[in-house]
Amino acid sequence: HRWAALVYSLAARSLGDAREAEDVAQQTFLAAWRGRHGYHAVRGPLPGWLVGIARRKIADAHAARSRRTELASAHAAREGSGVPGPAERPEAALDRVLVTQELRKLPPVQRHILRLAFFDDLTHVQIAERTGLPLGTVKSHARRAILRIRRSVTGNSALVE
Repeated sequence: HRWAALVYSLAARSLGDAREAEDVAQQTFLAAWRGRHGYHAVRGPLPGWLVGIARRKIADAHAARSRRTELASAHAAREGSGVPGPAERPEAALDRVLVTQELRKLPPVQRHILRLAFFDDLTHVQIAERTGLPLGTVKSHARRAILRIRRSVTGNSALVE
């Protein structure tokens, strides 16, 4: 808790939202704990290392906020334009059933990564941090899962994994 005020105040100043700042502070210390073996005092003091992690987490929070704002704007524009949204189209229910079925066919690790990416709106880096998998492995699993679903849906076995 020694450096919690430093991390929290940095996040609060940047984000302007106490709840988001608390989330970022928690994510920062969780990432620091998971990556504790990567810290070396000869490279710099602990507070500097924590601030670096916090900056990345703050950037992630800003990016997620931007995505939420864009989605909300798109939804509002769709509502105002009279164009039916995805949930209002009859085929949307069929799409959801198809996606659910295809996700069930995936190996558990690929299914988990796609859920984090598409339903939790996490980046590959965030998924790697959350799962403890290397970034390259996360990217490979995501690509293979998408190709597997595409191949299954289109019936095109020529798609390479």
